[in-house]
Amino acid sequence: MAVFQPSIRPVEPASEQVWRFAFVAGRFLVREAETIELAPLAWPEFAAAAADAHYLGRLEGRDCWACTLEAEPAGWRAVPLRSAMMGLDAPLMMLAARAAQVIEWDRAHRFCGACGTPTERMEAERARACPACRQVAYPRLSPAMMALVWRGEEVLLARSPGFTPGVFSALAGFVEPGESVEECVAREVMEEVGVRVDRLRYYGSQSWPFPHSLMLAYTAEWVGGEIVPQPGEIEEAGWFHIDALPGIPPRFSIAGHLIRDSVAAMRAGRSLR
Repeated sequence: MAVFQPSIRPVEPASEQVWRFAFVAGRFLVREAETIELAPLAWPEFAAAAADAHYLGRLEGRDCWACTLEAEPAGWRAVPLRSAMMGLDAPLMMLAARAAQVIEWDRAHRFCGACGTPTERMEAERARACPACRQVAYPRLSPAMMALVWRGEEVLLARSPGFTPGVFSALAGFVEPGESVEECVAREVMEEVGVRVDRLRYYGSQSWPFPHSLMLAYTAEWVGGEIVPQPGEIEEAGWFHIDALPGIPPRFSIAGHLIRDSVAAMRAGRSLR
Protein backbone atom coordinates (compact mmCIF):
# COMPACT_ATOMS: atom_id res chain seq x y z
CA MET A 1 0.00 0.00 0.00
CA ALA A 2 1.19 3.52 -0.77
CA VAL A 3 2.72 5.26 2.25
CA PHE A 4 1.48 8.74 3.17
CA GLN A 5 3.52 10.97 5.49
CA PRO A 6 1.32 13.80 6.84
CA SER A 7 2.76 17.23 7.49
CA ILE A 8 1.58 20.84 7.67
CA ARG A 9 4.81 22.37 6.33
CA PRO A 10 6.41 21.52 2.97
CA VAL A 11 9.36 19.18 3.02
CA GLU A 12 12.54 20.47 1.39
CA PRO A 13 13.44 20.12 -1.37
CA ALA A 14 10.06 20.17 -3.10
CA SER A 15 9.25 17.10 -5.18
CA GLU A 16 9.45 17.47 -8.95
CA GLN A 17 5.86 16.28 -9.23
CA VAL A 18 2.93 16.92 -6.88
CA TRP A 19 -0.53 15.56 -6.21
CA ARG A 20 -3.06 18.38 -6.43
CA PHE A 21 -6.38 17.90 -4.64
CA ALA A 22 -8.29 20.86 -6.03
CA PHE A 23 -11.87 22.08 -5.79
CA VAL A 24 -13.94 24.40 -7.95
CA ALA A 25 -17.17 25.64 -6.34
CA GLY A 26 -17.08 22.70 -3.93
CA ARG A 27 -16.58 20.06 -6.63
CA PHE A 28 -13.42 17.97 -6.97
CA LEU A 29 -11.13 18.21 -10.01
CA VAL A 30 -10.23 15.05 -11.92
CA ARG A 31 -8.71 14.47 -15.33
CA GLU A 32 -10.94 14.94 -18.37
CA ALA A 33 -11.57 11.24 -19.04
CA GLU A 34 -14.41 8.73 -19.06
CA THR A 35 -13.23 7.31 -15.73
CA ILE A 36 -12.29 9.09 -12.49
CA GLU A 37 -8.58 9.77 -12.76
CA LEU A 38 -5.93 11.89 -11.07
CA ALA A 39 -2.42 12.46 -12.36
CA PRO A 40 0.54 14.21 -10.72
CA LEU A 41 1.51 17.67 -11.95
CA ALA A 42 4.95 19.10 -12.55
CA TRP A 43 5.79 21.53 -9.75
CA PRO A 44 5.84 24.69 -11.94
CA GLU A 45 2.40 23.83 -13.35
CA PHE A 46 0.97 23.52 -9.85
CA ALA A 47 2.75 26.50 -8.29
CA ALA A 48 1.50 28.92 -10.93
CA ALA A 49 -2.16 28.25 -10.13
CA ALA A 50 -2.37 27.67 -6.37
CA ALA A 51 -1.14 30.64 -4.34
CA ASP A 52 -3.25 29.81 -1.26
CA ALA A 53 -2.76 26.05 -1.10
CA HIS A 54 -2.60 23.87 2.02
CA TYR A 55 0.23 21.37 2.34
CA LEU A 56 -0.93 17.88 3.34
CA GLY A 57 2.24 15.78 3.30
CA ARG A 58 3.94 13.33 0.96
CA LEU A 59 2.61 10.27 -0.81
CA GLU A 60 5.43 8.02 -2.02
CA GLY A 61 7.81 10.92 -2.43
CA ARG A 62 5.36 13.35 -4.04
CA ASP A 63 4.16 16.47 -2.23
CA CYS A 64 0.39 16.67 -1.73
CA TRP A 65 -1.52 19.96 -1.74
CA ALA A 66 -5.14 21.00 -1.26
CA CYS A 67 -6.42 24.13 -2.96
CA THR A 68 -9.39 25.87 -4.53
CA LEU A 69 -9.45 27.26 -8.07
CA GLU A 70 -11.72 29.78 -9.73
CA ALA A 71 -12.43 27.61 -12.78
CA GLU A 72 -11.68 24.21 -14.29
CA PRO A 73 -8.26 24.18 -16.00
CA ALA A 74 -7.94 22.76 -19.51
CA GLY A 75 -7.94 18.98 -19.41
CA TRP A 76 -9.74 18.78 -16.06
CA ARG A 77 -13.38 18.53 -14.96
CA ALA A 78 -15.13 19.04 -11.64
CA VAL A 79 -17.21 16.19 -10.16
CA PRO A 80 -18.98 15.61 -6.82
CA LEU A 81 -16.49 14.53 -4.16
CA ARG A 82 -18.42 11.34 -3.41
CA SER A 83 -18.19 10.28 -7.07
CA ALA A 84 -14.46 10.99 -7.08
CA MET A 85 -13.87 8.99 -3.90
CA MET A 86 -15.72 6.00 -5.35
CA GLY A 87 -13.44 6.01 -8.40
CA LEU A 88 -10.02 6.64 -6.84
CA ASP A 89 -7.57 4.16 -5.34
CA ALA A 90 -7.64 4.03 -1.53
CA PRO A 91 -4.64 6.35 -0.78
CA LEU A 92 -5.86 9.04 -3.19
CA MET A 93 -9.45 8.62 -2.00
CA MET A 94 -8.53 9.31 1.61
CA LEU A 95 -6.31 12.24 0.64
CA ALA A 96 -9.20 13.73 -1.32
CA ALA A 97 -11.32 13.40 1.84
CA ARG A 98 -8.57 15.02 3.92
CA ALA A 99 -8.20 17.86 1.42
CA ALA A 100 -11.96 18.53 1.38
CA GLN A 101 -12.08 18.85 5.15
CA VAL A 102 -9.03 21.12 5.32
CA ILE A 103 -10.42 23.39 2.59
CA GLU A 104 -13.84 23.61 4.28
CA TRP A 105 -12.30 24.28 7.71
CA ASP A 106 -10.20 27.10 6.26
CA ARG A 107 -13.20 28.61 4.44
CA ALA A 108 -15.44 28.49 7.50
CA HIS A 109 -12.94 30.07 9.91
CA ARG A 110 -11.68 33.11 8.03
CA PHE A 111 -13.31 35.18 10.79
CA CYS A 112 -13.27 34.60 14.54
CA GLY A 113 -16.44 32.97 15.80
CA ALA A 114 -16.17 34.86 19.10
CA CYS A 115 -15.44 38.46 18.05
CA GLY A 116 -15.61 38.55 14.25
CA THR A 117 -11.99 39.61 13.66
CA PRO A 118 -10.28 38.17 10.54
CA THR A 119 -8.17 35.18 11.58
CA GLU A 120 -4.62 34.26 10.59
CA ARG A 121 -3.05 30.93 9.74
CA MET A 122 -0.66 29.59 12.39
CA GLU A 123 2.80 28.46 11.35
CA ALA A 124 3.40 25.58 13.76
CA GLU A 125 0.09 23.76 13.49
CA ARG A 126 -3.02 23.41 11.34
CA ALA A 127 -5.03 26.16 12.97
CA ARG A 128 -6.33 29.71 12.48
CA ALA A 129 -5.91 32.18 15.33
CA CYS A 130 -7.70 35.42 16.13
CA PRO A 131 -5.18 38.26 16.64
CA ALA A 132 -7.69 40.15 18.81
CA CYS A 133 -9.06 37.65 21.34
CA ARG A 134 -6.59 34.79 20.70
CA GLN A 135 -9.26 32.19 20.05
CA VAL A 136 -7.86 29.31 17.98
CA ALA A 137 -9.88 27.26 15.47
CA TYR A 138 -8.66 23.78 14.55
CA PRO A 139 -10.04 21.52 11.80
CA ARG A 140 -13.29 20.19 13.18
CA LEU A 141 -14.13 16.49 13.55
CA SER A 142 -17.50 15.14 14.65
CA PRO A 143 -17.42 11.57 16.06
CA ALA A 144 -20.21 9.36 14.78
CA MET A 145 -21.09 5.74 15.37
CA MET A 146 -22.18 3.07 12.91
CA ALA A 147 -23.74 -0.16 14.11
CA LEU A 148 -24.57 -3.35 12.24
CA VAL A 149 -27.19 -5.06 14.42
CA TRP A 150 -27.44 -8.85 14.08
CA ARG A 151 -29.45 -11.76 15.43
CA GLY A 152 -28.90 -15.37 14.39
CA GLU A 153 -28.22 -15.30 10.65
CA GLU A 154 -29.93 -11.96 10.05
CA VAL A 155 -28.72 -8.35 10.00
CA LEU A 156 -30.78 -5.22 10.53
CA LEU A 157 -30.44 -2.78 7.64
CA ALA A 158 -32.24 0.50 7.03
CA ARG A 159 -32.47 3.31 4.53
CA SER A 160 -32.90 7.06 4.96
CA PRO A 161 -34.95 9.17 2.53
CA GLY A 162 -31.82 10.49 0.80
CA PHE A 163 -30.31 7.07 0.02
CA THR A 164 -29.87 5.76 -3.51
CA PRO A 165 -33.06 3.82 -4.39
CA GLY A 166 -32.85 0.19 -3.29
CA VAL A 167 -29.77 0.67 -1.08
CA PHE A 168 -29.84 -0.20 2.64
CA SER A 169 -27.09 0.32 5.20
CA ALA A 170 -26.14 -0.06 8.85
CA LEU A 171 -27.48 2.45 11.37
CA ALA A 172 -25.47 5.59 12.11
CA GLY A 173 -25.61 8.76 14.17
CA PHE A 174 -23.54 11.50 15.79
CA VAL A 175 -22.20 11.29 19.33
CA GLU A 176 -23.78 13.88 21.62
CA PRO A 177 -21.89 15.97 24.22
CA GLY A 178 -21.17 14.01 27.39
CA GLU A 179 -21.90 10.68 25.68
CA SER A 180 -19.58 7.73 25.07
CA VAL A 181 -19.61 6.01 21.68
CA GLU A 182 -21.11 2.91 23.30
CA GLU A 183 -23.92 4.96 24.82
CA CYS A 184 -24.46 6.59 21.43
CA VAL A 185 -24.86 3.19 19.77
CA ALA A 186 -27.56 2.13 22.26
CA ARG A 187 -29.39 5.47 21.99
CA GLU A 188 -29.27 5.84 18.21
CA VAL A 189 -30.35 2.25 17.56
CA MET A 190 -33.29 2.66 19.94
CA GLU A 191 -34.25 6.03 18.44
CA GLU A 192 -33.95 4.97 14.81
CA VAL A 193 -35.51 1.50 14.88
CA GLY A 194 -36.77 0.86 18.43
CA VAL A 195 -34.64 -2.17 19.32
CA ARG A 196 -32.20 -2.87 22.16
CA VAL A 197 -28.66 -4.11 21.61
CA ASP A 198 -25.78 -5.51 23.63
CA ARG A 199 -22.34 -7.10 23.15
CA LEU A 200 -20.87 -4.32 21.05
CA ARG A 201 -17.74 -5.27 19.12
CA TYR A 202 -15.49 -2.62 17.58
CA TYR A 203 -14.87 -3.06 13.84
CA GLY A 204 -12.90 -0.04 12.64
CA SER A 205 -12.97 3.64 11.77
CA GLN A 206 -12.93 5.93 8.75
CA SER A 207 -12.51 9.65 8.26
CA TRP A 208 -15.57 10.80 6.33
CA PRO A 209 -15.83 14.27 4.77
CA PHE A 210 -19.63 14.47 4.64
CA PRO A 211 -19.35 16.87 6.31
CA HIS A 212 -16.42 16.26 8.73
CA SER A 213 -17.01 13.00 10.58
CA LEU A 214 -14.91 10.29 12.18
CA MET A 215 -16.98 7.14 11.73
CA LEU A 216 -16.54 4.48 14.44
CA ALA A 217 -18.07 1.18 13.35
CA TYR A 218 -19.38 -1.65 15.56
CA THR A 219 -21.38 -4.81 15.38
CA ALA A 220 -24.08 -5.19 18.05
CA GLU A 221 -26.31 -8.12 18.99
CA TRP A 222 -30.08 -7.64 19.13
CA VAL A 223 -31.49 -8.39 22.57
CA GLY A 224 -35.08 -7.21 22.25
CA GLY A 225 -37.69 -5.03 20.62
CA GLU A 226 -39.55 -4.90 17.32
CA ILE A 227 -38.50 -2.62 14.47
CA VAL A 228 -40.27 0.75 14.52
CA PRO A 229 -38.67 3.16 12.01
CA GLN A 230 -38.13 6.71 13.28
CA PRO A 231 -40.39 9.10 11.32
CA GLY A 232 -38.46 11.47 9.10
CA GLU A 233 -35.16 9.66 9.68
CA ILE A 234 -35.71 6.07 8.59
CA GLU A 235 -37.71 5.41 5.44
CA GLU A 236 -37.57 1.63 5.70
CA ALA A 237 -35.86 -0.94 7.92
CA GLY A 238 -35.90 -4.70 8.24
CA TRP A 239 -34.14 -7.95 9.06
CA PHE A 240 -32.31 -9.52 6.12
CA HIS A 241 -30.91 -13.02 5.99
CA ILE A 242 -27.17 -13.05 5.27
CA ASP A 243 -27.86 -14.91 2.00
CA ALA A 244 -30.57 -12.49 0.84
CA LEU A 245 -29.17 -8.99 1.27
CA PRO A 246 -30.61 -5.93 -0.49
CA GLY A 247 -28.38 -3.38 -2.21
CA ILE A 248 -25.68 -2.16 0.19
CA PRO A 249 -23.07 0.64 0.03
CA PRO A 250 -19.89 -0.01 -1.99
CA ARG A 251 -16.60 -0.74 -0.27
CA PHE A 252 -15.28 2.80 -0.54
CA SER A 253 -17.24 3.58 2.64
CA ILE A 254 -16.81 1.87 6.00
CA ALA A 255 -20.46 0.81 5.80
CA GLY A 256 -19.66 -1.30 2.75
CA HIS A 257 -16.72 -2.93 4.52
CA LEU A 258 -18.58 -3.45 7.82
CA ILE A 259 -21.56 -5.19 6.24
CA ARG A 260 -19.58 -7.37 3.83
CA ASP A 261 -16.93 -8.45 6.33
CA SER A 262 -19.46 -9.16 9.08
CA VAL A 263 -21.69 -11.17 6.76
CA ALA A 264 -18.66 -13.14 5.51
CA ALA A 265 -17.74 -13.96 9.11
CA MET A 266 -21.30 -15.08 9.86
CA ARG A 267 -21.39 -17.30 6.77
CA ALA A 268 -18.11 -18.87 7.89
CA GLY A 269 -19.61 -19.63 11.30
CA ARG A 270 -17.48 -17.11 13.20
CA SER A 271 -19.14 -15.35 16.11
CA LEU A 272 -19.53 -11.55 16.10
CA ARG A 273 -19.67 -11.47 19.89
